[in-house]
Amino acid sequence: MVCWQANSFVEGVSHKIRRQIEELERVTGVESSGLTVDGVPVDSYLTRFVWDEAKYPTILPLREIVDGIHVQVSKIEDDLKVRVAEYSNVRSQLNAINRKQTGSLAVRDLSNLVKPEDIVTSEHLVTLLAVVPKYSQKDWLANYETLTNYVVPRSSKKLHEDNEYALYTVTLFSRVADNFKVKARERGYQIREFEYSSQAQDSWNQELEKLVQEQESLRSSLLQWCYTSYGEVFSSWMHFSAVRVFTESILRYGLPPSFLACVLSPSTKSEKKVRSILEKLCDSTSSQYWKADDETGGAAVFGGDADSYPYVSFTINLI
Repeated sequence: MVCWQANSFVEGVSHKIRRQIEELERVTGVESSGLTVDGVPVDSYLTRFVWDEAKYPTILPLREIVDGIHVQVSKIEDDLKVRVAEYSNVRSQLNAINRKQTGSLAVRDLSNLVKPEDIVTSEHLVTLLAVVPKYSQKDWLANYETLTNYVVPRSSKKLHEDNEYALYTVTLFSRVADNFKVKARERGYQIREFEYSSQAQDSWNQELEKLVQEQESLRSSLLQWCYTSYGEVFSSWMHFSAVRVFTESILRYGLPPSFLACVLSPSTKSEKKVRSILEKLCDSTSSQYWKADDETGGAAVFGGDADSYPYVSFTINLI
């Protein structure tokens, strides 16, 4: 059970990285050239697998090899979490900014909609920004001058319009601004608080550009890291699988080791046929450790498989 759980963990990390690669490639529009392990395609690596003696010396106890694989993959998973969190944080900041730029006029940032010439500011005059429902525009134009005293006639100008609202300016004496806001709210108009600042706008643009560049840098870095780390984790997974095949075969057939390990990739439709052929090739009498289900009342299952067979078998899911 411990071995099966450890294998599930390593396999799970491999799939996490693969899914992250797919997401990043989709976002960036990069056409995938296929995942590789040690510079070769995954299927080629799998069918030509050779034990890496330099990385996993066979003179070491199997328990030590397995623990080493688990520790290595755990570190990669932790690194993945940190990198993804860092990238997601910057992405969330940009999404928040984009929502402010694409939301309705009632909530969106107005900085990029208002120009310096739209605002009148003097010792006595002030320009307010009114968000008017689209169906109330005629009412606004007919009545804004009379909502309070000292409104500059014909001072209202439409700056922008979306699906729900229109944004208008209105210029009036600053001493009646508060009263105008109250009267506007009573008629269903929203007065947005806004103070134009070229410095603030420049600072905002610089911050936005910085976030965009940071997101692109983090995304590129994360994608390259995932390509490399996927190969490392997949290789670790296959070495772990080789340990599983070896140990289960010893338990199944005993010592000295005398068995053949191979990789088969049948189509889904032909799996039953392939298993039937294998069962005929693997006479159960060759294993003193394996008994049929009707002899044992349910043989122990290797690696969580749903069925037991007269040969060691488990499935490697690459997707």
